[in-house]
Amino acid sequence: MDTYIFYGITILFLIISFIKDKKKTKMSLKKAWKAFENILPEFLVVILLVGVMLAVLNTETISKIIGADSGWMGVAIAAVVGAITLIPGFVAFPMAALLLQGGAGYMQIGAFVSSLMMVGIVTMPVEIKYFGKKITILRNISAFIFSFIVAYIIGLVVTGI
Repeated sequence: MDTYIFYGITILFLIISFIKDKKKTKMSLKKAWKAFENILPEFLVVILLVGVMLAVLNTETISKIIGADSGWMGVAIAAVVGAITLIPGFVAFPMAALLLQGGAGYMQIGAFVSSLMMVGIVTMPVEIKYFGKKITILRNISAFIFSFIVAYIIGLVVTGI
């Protein structure tokens, strides 16, 4: 229901914008379409990969590897995978939801998403160039440790402790 309300508000503001300045509105819609075209390929690839992974790995396998019963080993696996993966946030969260539906645990997904967003193994060379080796390594190690803290807090919240 909320989605329809947001779409309605968006359409209303778009109409107001169009009435106020047709040229700027058309230009902004063209820019938005370009941005969508740029994002779409990587979004589709990641969704496709997750879909294939969910088709190949049944819920039992996902549960064994990163399910709630996998414990801290599953959290560690999820955190390492998140740290070495480069996926934009707008793809990571829907993917996390799919993994949860596929049998992944909340703590494990918390570690995965937080390390995915904060740890940049793939982007380390660029970061070293701008911030230096020491700061980059310190920041990445701190972020990786923090992903375990996030997982622990999520575990506390989910279990109701």
